[in-house]
Amino acid sequence: MARREESIWGHDGHRFSSSLSLPESGTGPGLVVVQEIFGLTPYVKGVCDRLAGLGYVALAPDLYSRLEPDLVLDEHLPDSLPRAFQAMQRLDVPQAVDDATVTLEHLRAVPEVQGHRVGIIGFCLGGGIAYMVAAASDPAVAVCYYGSAIPGALDLAPLVTCPILFHFGEDDTFISTAQRRAVAHEFAGRRHVELHLHPHAGHAFDNHDSAMFSRPQAAAQAWEQTKAFLEYHLPPRG
Repeated sequence: MARREESIWGHDGHRFSSSLSLPESGTGPGLVVVQEIFGLTPYVKGVCDRLAGLGYVALAPDLYSRLEPDLVLDEHLPDSLPRAFQAMQRLDVPQAVDDATVTLEHLRAVPEVQGHRVGIIGFCLGGGIAYMVAAASDPAVAVCYYGSAIPGALDLAPLVTCPILFHFGEDDTFISTAQRRAVAHEFAGRRHVELHLHPHAGHAFDNHDSAMFSRPQAAAQAWEQTKAFLEYHLPPRG
């Protein structure tokens, strides 16, 4: 597995960086990885590495680059969460969705991506952005971990035509039971849609770098479900 930095140009000419992880085989389908509210952290780059370990070319864009250069917040520090919320509130979400869409387009053209097959996966803030990209563009697949913006954007649901997987924590204080049920109701009966509710898990349960959020059992279960979903809908070729 190898990493490199990629420069991406937005539709408006803004340049932003991204972190790319390659599988040992050197080639594979592509997956855009969309960050949490803490920015392009080692955890997010580690997600890219995990996906590369499954055979994917994984690319995570720095969606905070328009706020300030290299804005990355350390999940271990006590003041990181309020600072992360401040950054998220400053973020132009439609612009971030457009930058993530540009990243999808960029990844299709990366030489190591097989057959221009590219999907998207996002966590927290990124879960909502991944959902919005699925509605605005044409990824091969979308995986949304606890996207708090999704319940308020269900008007976009008819525009999502790709296979999509939702993960929510049963104890998530940022996404209510009623909101999770609304998502489930909106997508009920649709083919190639999965929604998993994880017990004893709150928001950001996959983030093993954050002691306040990490729930290893739920994270492991969700990762196995994600692997199976990706293997079925966007399988790496041998």
